[in-house]
This record gives sequence, structure tokens and C-alpha cells, in this order.
Amino acid sequence: GIFKSKNIYPSIFYTYISGGEKMLTYKLEAEADLLERHVKVLKYVMMHQPVGIIKLSKLLNMPEHKIRYSLRLLEQEGLVTASPAGAKATDEAKKELENLTQVLNRIIQKSRDIMKEIEDIGNGNL
Repeated sequence: GIFKSKNIYPSIFYTYISGGEKMLTYKLEAEADLLERHVKVLKYVMMHQPVGIIKLSKLLNMPEHKIRYSLRLLEQEGLVTASPAGAKATDEAKKELENLTQVLNRIIQKSRDIMKEIEDIGNGNL
């Protein structure tokens, strides 16, 4: 599914963002933002199904092309289906959200581990 088929820890790379500042975590943050958008779209599909792209765009205050992209991805993962009346969530969607919760808990723990490493460096524990 969408939340388990991809590597949950995207590769970290340097990139330059506005002002020429280097950011180690840019890709990680961008992936988290994208995941958040997909989850919001799925949530609103579940709340308002069947629902079309225009209505979702208005409800979420997001451009239609972003809604369309999220719906396409959610459909490819089997979490929504298209119908003449609009998108509908599948029975698999709730189960997949439970899987996402487990993945996010692992990421939270990994974040704590990284924060501890940074704290050790700051305290001179090298």
C-alpha cells in the first residue's frame, strides 16, 4: 500500500533552498508534507463520499491538480475507487491507515534516536 510499499526513511541529501541555505532534511520534510496531503484527501473522501475533484478542492482549499494527483495515487494503492458520482474509499483504506500509524510510530522513535545523537554531540559526548 501507499504507506508501506515505499522506503519509510527517504534518502537524505543536500539541496540548496531559498537564500542558498543547505538543508539535510529538505526531502524528508517534503515527503512528510506530501503524505499529509494524501491522508487529508483520503479523510475527506471518507467523510464526503462519493466526492469529486472540484468539491474536494474547495473543501481542502487545494488546487485541483494536487487533488487529482493524490486521488490517482490513492486509487493506484487501492484506497479509493472512481465512480461516476466521485471518489469513494475502499474497505482497505481503514486498514491501511492502521498500518500508517505503525509506520509513523517507528519514524517518531527514529526521530527521538536522532535527537539523542544530536544532544550527545552538543554535550560533547563523542
